[in-house]
Amino acid sequence: MPRYRVILAYDGTKFHGFQSQPQLRTVQGTIEQGLIKMTKGIPVTVFGAGRTDAGVHAQGQVVHFDFPGNIPPRNMLLGLNSIMPLDIVIKDVAIVPDTFHAQFSTVGKRYGYRVSRTRFTDPFKRFYTGHYPYALALDRIRTALADVVGTHDYTSFAASGGVIKNKVRTIYTATMTDHPDDDELYFEFIGNGFLYNMVRILVGVLLEIGNNRRPVTEFPRLYAVKDRQEARITAPASGLYLQEVYYDEAALAQAVAERQE
Repeated sequence: MPRYRVILAYDGTKFHGFQSQPQLRTVQGTIEQGLIKMTKGIPVTVFGAGRTDAGVHAQGQVVHFDFPGNIPPRNMLLGLNSIMPLDIVIKDVAIVPDTFHAQFSTVGKRYGYRVSRTRFTDPFKRFYTGHYPYALALDRIRTALADVVGTHDYTSFAASGGVIKNKVRTIYTATMTDHPDDDELYFEFIGNGFLYNMVRILVGVLLEIGNNRRPVTEFPRLYAVKDRQEARITAPASGLYLQEVYYDEAALAQAVAERQE
């Protein structure tokens, strides 16, 4: 059976995360339900690059599946989009070697996080941003972001109860962009991997640093204590976006270089 690699985007608001769960609407389950229509009843298992949580969005999620039939990639894209709900869109389809795996072949990922700074929650942004109406010293956040970059043990930034024992990850770039016209901040992180809730916890700590609730030098301390309770806050799922998944070292290096210019 040919193996298809699919790049998709979705609005995570009405999904109970990516991974299939009984009786719940999920991204994986929705795609598999669409594929079973195309196979006339033959189940197809979908594998994703990452298991986004309920309410988390994606611009560049990647999945793969083995399909019992040889459909050209263009026709697969058209066929899937014709049966997907309006909160999922298929952006690209390719046939890949059977050694490709959406999760295990990754060399890096890029996540974005949007923060709305309006005094009151904007009803048109509430599902697509986190909300932080308090005063922020952006220079403090930019200073602290330098300590996010590098290879560290991110135990303090992983959700409690996780099954992954090795919590050492490398973050290549960590940036923040101010968009005053939209009353938003945009955080972006590129790394070789991310732990469960890691980006949301990083953003929560950065916002507290910006609000003078933590010292600018907080990250080295949190790496050392390896205690999730010390990091405290987790930013809302609504602001998080899986932007891109990298499978090629050269593409990853180029993305990192562009952000370091």
